Amino acid sequence: MAEYVYREAKGKPGAPLLVVFHGTGGDENQFFDLGSELLAGGRIVAPRGNVSEGGALRYFRRTGEGRYDMADLALRTAQMAQFVRARVAEDRPAQVMGLGYSNGANILASVLFAAPELFDAAVLMHPLIPFEPPAAGGLTGRRVLLTAGRRDPIAPAAATDKLADYFIRQGAAAELFWHDGGHELRAEEMRETQRFIAAATNMGA
Repeated sequence: MAEYVYREAKGKPGAPLLVVFHGTGGDENQFFDLGSELLAGGRIVAPRGNVSEGGALRYFRRTGEGRYDMADLALRTAQMAQFVRARVAEDRPAQVMGLGYSNGANILASVLFAAPELFDAAVLMHPLIPFEPPAAGGLTGRRVLLTAGRRDPIAPAAATDKLADYFIRQGAAAELFWHDGGHELRAEEMRETQRFIAAATNMGA
């Protein structure tokens, strides 16, 4: 199993677990405080990407903008799934949720494709999946929120729509939230994320 550097906030015994994934160039600190705000009293785990792209941390390699090293993505996805399983086994949380932005959203989405049973709910902020994901029947009933910018030059709106449609076809309870900007995170999508996490937590109680 790959060893990830990660930051953690211990929650109450059996409390929900929220795993947060940073974007390219971020680290385990990028969304750690946000995770604690979104899930007060929960366990927060923030793994650091173990791939460097010109010094910028990522979760998997790419060969260019929007062009992924698919063999490396498969390897890193399996490693991340193992990492999450190990964290779940430590505390057996009432619920497991994930949140990722940009490259973090992409590795989270890839784990959802490969191991849909791991997460009860996930927030994918500005994801880009430039390939056809495999069928994943285990996504039935999982809750997924996608947030995106209508003018995002990195994650085009059409690709986001296609990914949302995929989750719906696989039986997930998928929601899509747009703002009028680009690849940046905006206050309104943070509020939507807060609403989604609160609703998912209440449903899992």
